[in-house]
Amino acid sequence: MIYADNAATTAMSEAAINTMISLIKDTYGNPSSLYSFGQAAKEVLEKAREDIAGIIGADPREIIFTSGGSEADNQAIISAARLGEKNGKKHIISSAFEHHAVLHTLNKLAKEGFEITLLDVHENGIIKPEEVAAAIREDTALVTIMYANNEIGTVQDIKGIGAVCKEKGVLFHTDAVQAIGHLHIDVKDQNIDMLSASAHKFHGPKGVGFLYARKGIKLTNLIEGGAQEKGRRAGTENVPGIAAMATALGEAVKDIDKNTERLIQVRDKVIAGLKEIPHSALNGDEKNRLPGNINFCFEGIEGESLLLLLDDKGIAASSGSACTSGSLDPSHVLLAIGRVHDVAHGSLRLSLGEDITDEEADYIVKSVKEVVEYLRGFSPVWRDLVAGKTQFIL
Repeated sequence: MIYADNAATTAMSEAAINTMISLIKDTYGNPSSLYSFGQAAKEVLEKAREDIAGIIGADPREIIFTSGGSEADNQAIISAARLGEKNGKKHIISSAFEHHAVLHTLNKLAKEGFEITLLDVHENGIIKPEEVAAAIREDTALVTIMYANNEIGTVQDIKGIGAVCKEKGVLFHTDAVQAIGHLHIDVKDQNIDMLSASAHKFHGPKGVGFLYARKGIKLTNLIEGGAQEKGRRAGTENVPGIAAMATALGEAVKDIDKNTERLIQVRDKVIAGLKEIPHSALNGDEKNRLPGNINFCFEGIEGESLLLLLDDKGIAASSGSACTSGSLDPSHVLLAIGRVHDVAHGSLRLSLGEDITDEEADYIVKSVKEVVEYLRGFSPVWRDLVAGKTQFIL
């Protein structure tokens, strides 16, 4: 099986697995306990906090451990909203193609009287800092723009957007779930006030992540209870998972330049091959995208059929976000960049891992070409397009 859905989740690294197993077996004390067994777990917890903070240029006290990216997104956005509300600021800026952890939280706040501005996304999947600047008002409490899109992989000018927010005195949050471990991140240099991350996107375990919140930002608790995480997130910390996350992130950034160079070469090779398919289109900017991300639309077919037939050929891929895989609606991300419904339904996302080989990349291209041709062979939509009864869009 060729696994090409790393944007959905990655396999845990051996080092992360070994870290987790060791702690489950030998260091299972409660880190809030005062006796030595608990304090041993506390030392592991704080070492992980220090390691993660060092990787993103933060202070360890600015790292709050969470259950993953969705919780971190929720806490960051709700905290900024509550802070703004106290100062009479109830306007939030985001984009139309954010992850649903962001969009659904914003919808909830809209019902409470907050005004939400969702910036339009250009066809190449890029939001310009000057567009963010133009949308900021006197009552803007927060700008939340994702670092890299989870479906089409486009990477934003986070430093530029952060600089605009800093100049305007507006909090800036970025959902960096897809970016961290794959791109260089420095929260201070990039003017990031809050950042969300999830371990299972960079070969760590599922169910653990973190929120970076710049010192001085008062967080609103989502979970009440004990005084863990300095009172910012109640509940006994998942020490084995957190330590495994730190191990995985350390591994990822250690080889980030080598992995990036290699992945870009393979990614571009696959993109060039898929472009040979008639009436297909790459979604998102060709160069300004995550190293392993490839997202295409193929006119005249359904994405679900494409995925099932690729699975028969031993290729695991997706048509968009795993979080919406049960939905029959076309991707909101593809609609946001201007793809029409019929075309958006025929999408394919390939997210390559560092271990992808040239032979596997060639097999992916070959297989996609065969499956697209096969599906078009009995598609009434395709027959009408070829016959000229309807017009090609791509």
